Amino acid sequence: MAELDSVTKNKYLMRKTSHPGELIAPVLHHQEPSTFFLSLFLTLGMQLILYTHASVCSNNFRFTQCVTVGHTIIISDIPDRDRRSNCTSTAMRGLWGGAAALGSVSVAFGSMLWSQQKTKPEKAATGSNRADTNADSPYELKLVQILFRHGARTPLKSIPDVMEAQWVPTLLEPPPHTSIDYVVTDLQGGPRPPAPIEDSYRKNILSGGTFPGQLTTLGMQQLYELGKRLRGRYIEESNFLTSTFNPAEVYVRSTNIVRTIESAKCLVAGLFQQKQKAIVPILTSEAESEILYPNYHGCKMLKILCGHRWAESTTLPDIAADLQSIQSELGIAAHQKVDFILIRDDMVARETHGLPCPQVLDTWRDKVEQRAVDMMCHIFEPSKRESLQLSVGPLLHMLVDNIEEKLQGTSSQPSRKVFLYSAHDTTLIPCLLALGIFDMRWPPYAADLTVELHQNRKTNEAFVKVSYVGEDQLIRGCSAVYCPLEEFKQVLYTYSLSPEDYHSHCNRTVGPTEP
Repeated sequence: MAELDSVTKNKYLMRKTSHPGELIAPVLHHQEPSTFFLSLFLTLGMQLILYTHASVCSNNFRFTQCVTVGHTIIISDIPDRDRRSNCTSTAMRGLWGGAAALGSVSVAFGSMLWSQQKTKPEKAATGSNRADTNADSPYELKLVQILFRHGARTPLKSIPDVMEAQWVPTLLEPPPHTSIDYVVTDLQGGPRPPAPIEDSYRKNILSGGTFPGQLTTLGMQQLYELGKRLRGRYIEESNFLTSTFNPAEVYVRSTNIVRTIESAKCLVAGLFQQKQKAIVPILTSEAESEILYPNYHGCKMLKILCGHRWAESTTLPDIAADLQSIQSELGIAAHQKVDFILIRDDMVARETHGLPCPQVLDTWRDKVEQRAVDMMCHIFEPSKRESLQLSVGPLLHMLVDNIEEKLQGTSSQPSRKVFLYSAHDTTLIPCLLALGIFDMRWPPYAADLTVELHQNRKTNEAFVKVSYVGEDQLIRGCSAVYCPLEEFKQVLYTYSLSPEDYHSHCNRTVGPTEP
């Protein structure tokens, strides 16, 4: 397997990644056994240190895990998901906030920015979920839908007035084992639609010579490893899928952005180990009708709602005070438009790739993470229904439609077993909020939200099981992890919107109404 990057080629190092509490320890390529075990010993020693540190933090207790990813040993927190926290309760504790105008570094901002320009003249998640894919289980797996974030990438924008990282083209070289034959089409199988968001990235060049928002070698490897994890569950352990890609079994859709398209390709390469029965079609949508991220251009009312929240966030006292402080410590001029999401995006991209980061951020890291999440919570405003409806309502409706078609036998592809959706952090956060399982942590690179449809082998009753980064979730409003389908549909009913209702809501010109 190819090396991940030149930084890890000749030396051993530790570095932080996109997930708080997660460290990567690259293992030397072609190590002698004694060297490998020394590296493993050092890694386990670090794990013990992390565990000891966590044990004295009684209000933030976490266990740690150690897994290998390619040539890398990853030590990461296992979050305590029984201590759920949501954005509404955080708001009540005074943590609501945001600190910027429309300067987000998310793809949602990319969509909004494109919209404005047009109207003016325009880490890696790891986990394991081995349960209930065997014949002894009372449940039979019928359908799998996986919504996942792209892998590690170059930042969408660099923090202004600080030392810039060198994003050189060698950081983007694809590993040979991620290569497959694929074609990008529109949703009907025709030519790929125009990609205005991707075009906007390519109007700028980062220091080092690459474009913003591009999937890196490390990001490609992360999605390949996610594909391998899914292979273990759905091919090696259960024989749910055949071992060779078959378009009749697997549907692949991506946002029309290069990093998500390449992430989908790498996941499929890992899932099927580059074995394919046919060319892999990766379907994309016109930008105006995209539902795999909050679409500020395609939905006027969403732009009004979230635009207001963005503007309002700059006046929230706690966020504004912290932003002023970090700008001062970083030496960022007062006139520069920055926010915690922008700062976090550049910081995490640098850390993940072992590139130098301003030393000031060492003491600010946790606060930057917290404020970035607080900001997203404020923007999506989960205490009110409409923001989440317009952000992911059509996507949630599509997930339920796929389930109903499978159960009723009305699908145009009766052999279809898996839907893969390659998307963004700004897709996952509102979905997690809608399901009541957001853990107040930014979704790491390659994070996956998996929705499985099961049937009881004796009663044929349908159940839905949801997992996030490989961990089963108890959905708010469900009586058990295996959630009866009617309960699951009732949970999503609050936020799900049919295409007709979505367009009706989006085109309203009067102010929003809340139930």
